[in-house]
Amino acid sequence: MSFHRRRYPYYNRLRRLLPLVFAVFLSLLILFAFLSFLAPFPGDSDRLPPRVRYSSNDAIKATGFRIPRAGGRSDRDIWRSRNAEFFFGCSNASSKFANAKAVTRNDRYLVIATSGGLNQQRTGIVDAVVAARILNATLVVPKLDQKSYWKDASDFSHIFDVDWFISFLSDDVKIIKQLPLKGGRTWSTSRMRVPRKCNERCYINRVLPVLLKRHAVQLNKFDYRLSNKLSDDLQKLRCRVNYHALKFTDPILTMGNELVRRMRLRSKHFIALHLRFEPDMLAFSGCYYGGGDKERRELAAIRRRWKTLHINNPEKQRRQGRCPLTPEEVGLMLRALGYGSDVHIYVASGEVYGGEESLAPLKALFPHFYSKDTIATKEELEPFSSYSSRMAALDFLVCDESDVFVTNNNGNMAKILAGRRRYLGHKPTVRPNAKKLYRLFMNKENTTWEEFSSRVRSFQRGFMGEPKEVRAGRGEFHENPSTCICEDTEAKAKAQMESRKLGKKNKSTNKDTAVTVTNDDQTEEDEPDWSEPDYEEEQSDLKDRGLYNGTSLDYDDPSTSDEPELEEMLSD
Repeated sequence: MSFHRRRYPYYNRLRRLLPLVFAVFLSLLILFAFLSFLAPFPGDSDRLPPRVRYSSNDAIKATGFRIPRAGGRSDRDIWRSRNAEFFFGCSNASSKFANAKAVTRNDRYLVIATSGGLNQQRTGIVDAVVAARILNATLVVPKLDQKSYWKDASDFSHIFDVDWFISFLSDDVKIIKQLPLKGGRTWSTSRMRVPRKCNERCYINRVLPVLLKRHAVQLNKFDYRLSNKLSDDLQKLRCRVNYHALKFTDPILTMGNELVRRMRLRSKHFIALHLRFEPDMLAFSGCYYGGGDKERRELAAIRRRWKTLHINNPEKQRRQGRCPLTPEEVGLMLRALGYGSDVHIYVASGEVYGGEESLAPLKALFPHFYSKDTIATKEELEPFSSYSSRMAALDFLVCDESDVFVTNNNGNMAKILAGRRRYLGHKPTVRPNAKKLYRLFMNKENTTWEEFSSRVRSFQRGFMGEPKEVRAGRGEFHENPSTCICEDTEAKAKAQMESRKLGKKNKSTNKDTAVTVTNDDQTEEDEPDWSEPDYEEEQSDLKDRGLYNGTSLDYDDPSTSDEPELEEMLSD
């Protein structure tokens, strides 16, 4: 009896606590259910790379490793390409290439209407000169596209120095500013369109008969309408046009050079980054970056602009390397390649999807972060700001003059600049190996920073813009102008011989301490890793879907359709 009296208060208190415990448990259950409802589906979010956590410590904390603020050890000079001094641009015509005066027929006029943004139109201008030479015709200064997405009213003379263009190419092709009058009236042209990648025989068979009959032909939608495979003299003519004859107007050059000067005042070296993380780019690529239903709705609305755009599997797109890296991933790649937080970056980009929230991780890794809008005043940019092509030209100049150019999408600007930088001294041009890097980013929480950075450097072999990185004749000619790049084999052999002698001398001198001097010229890293940049594999799906605009692919002739090219918004 006494036992029960002693236990009774305990059970009484327990009974009073039970409703409270039940209420707390029920509240937690409801909260868990609510959070589960808000969370993205596992198929989308669970496979996204973990986000880096940033702090003000000496190293930036990330899941699985700490990112150093310094560039750390690197197996290469981060500001120059290995062996670049032994290669140079060579585009002079051979003795067999006749002067324009000897081959141009006075009754043949070729008019070109280009297509797309600045750099897509640039490829059309370059190829127009070669097409005129194939047809032995006089070329009328090409018309720029003023009706596509950008609605830019600029004509050729607003972007390029037209007098220099005509004068520089006078020995190769006769060029005039407008069609001559015929019987007091402007010459009437016959309009037509040639297939993509049309070769010399194609122009002779398709265009020349019309030209002989009508004497003046206008080729519309002229972008990538000339084959990659031409005779050496015609390829070299392409290079003379692209790298010498096409010079921006003085106002653009003056402002562009001033932007470069201001970047140089801030730092001896700088990186130019073509970020390409704009909403239209992400919508076109069909990629997903973990923004939930809001991101899906916004990008889906943009996709509806293209009636023929296929719906892609976002996970597949990312896995196969067809998605731009996020700003954060670009920053991690650059840090792994040896670029520290003291490096200055110029960003050539339009509106970045996600705004400052997307850019924050990149800015945390590289706080010296600039664009034309931050290093120039609105008043200085006012003459250009209403014209997308002129603004793009300013970015082009800064990217061209940068010590390292990084592209996040292999579009027209990236290709043109990659080829130009190869021709003018092989300045480093970094293109992310997105296919390999994706898997690394997905699993970075399970590795150390040392292992992560080592694998990034390994994956980027063949994607750094070094000499002979891409086989001659492979890829888009504007990106890999191999015909126009010569090698000073004697100087290279002499340098290698001197390096061997120095290596032997140092090895002999340090024999007791067993120290061997490693010669970069003799390492296997000089040999390009052809298995890495597998362009054909990476582009096979785009070819199947008819969406790829470049690199040695055949194209259907879109002459029966008036719908704008799908690549136009993507390429520039």
